[in-house]
Amino acid sequence: MKKNVFVLLMILCSFSFVKAQDNQLQWLDIELANYEYPYDVSFLNLNNQHQELKMAYMDIKPDNYNGKNVMLFHGKNFNGAYWKTTIEALTKEGFRVIVPDQIGFGKSSKPTDFQYSFQLLAQNTKALLDSLNISKTAVLGHSMGGMLATRFALMYPETTEKLILENPIGLEDWKVKVPYQPIEKQYENELKKSYEGIKKYQLESYYDNQWKPEYDQWVNLLAGWTLNSDYKTIAWNAALTADMIFTQPVVYEFGNISAPTLLIIGTRDRTAIGKDLVSEDIRKTMGLYNELGKKTQKAIPNAQLVEIENIGHLPHIEKFESFINPLIKFLKQ
Repeated sequence: MKKNVFVLLMILCSFSFVKAQDNQLQWLDIELANYEYPYDVSFLNLNNQHQELKMAYMDIKPDNYNGKNVMLFHGKNFNGAYWKTTIEALTKEGFRVIVPDQIGFGKSSKPTDFQYSFQLLAQNTKALLDSLNISKTAVLGHSMGGMLATRFALMYPETTEKLILENPIGLEDWKVKVPYQPIEKQYENELKKSYEGIKKYQLESYYDNQWKPEYDQWVNLLAGWTLNSDYKTIAWNAALTADMIFTQPVVYEFGNISAPTLLIIGTRDRTAIGKDLVSEDIRKTMGLYNELGKKTQKAIPNAQLVEIENIGHLPHIEKFESFINPLIKFLKQ
């Protein structure tokens, strides 16, 4: 009897340890059906590559609407939900805010076979604006969303009133330094992801080893998917979008941007694709946002630069006031 009780206690202790290790992760539906966004979510039906897909979005129009719109593009490891405080601040100022989840992300469809391109995602987003009868908008993109916002501004200059890039990736062409990894290899890496690995990456790349408990929620949104039996589909989409980012640079076209542009750069950011595949000497030259921000300002006509010292990849999460104040000032100019 005592032996059975001891075994039971050991099992319970082991279970508790596992729960502590995975940070009590919540199982997440493939389209985040069991995760609540800060505002009501609607869906746009799309037909891409002979597939019926749905694109999730939030559309928040304030009572004091000033006739101006702002569209927010999320990064690769995020979705529209992390724009909550930004939406609140912008709508308070009278701006209508449109926040899509791109196909393959957040609450949007995760196709099993898809050829991703920034052009296609931009087309989908333009279709969303058309469905809402919005002809002009400011476009704000963070991280991967900065690459997409750039492509959108290049494809639809008549729609893009202003362009804001918040710590965008793609300010350098990693292909010239990093060896190409096949999509299958990217997929293998995605399948290996865990709470600990995701947190380690964000800690080192996004926050320069300066972690706060409130950052855990963004790790949980990715790690919670690893508990899903459909995680292979999620991982495959993540591998495809990683390939899109690596092989479709926008850095060479910055000179063609016609919209007034604001760069908001946390200078502590060291995000760069493929750092683990190069030598230490090369690694030291990648993701230097304290240099990349200035270089990009010179490359984009009519661009302003706001540098936020000692802040990493997510100014709108890490130091909100330093992010939102110059953003609103620029939007009102």
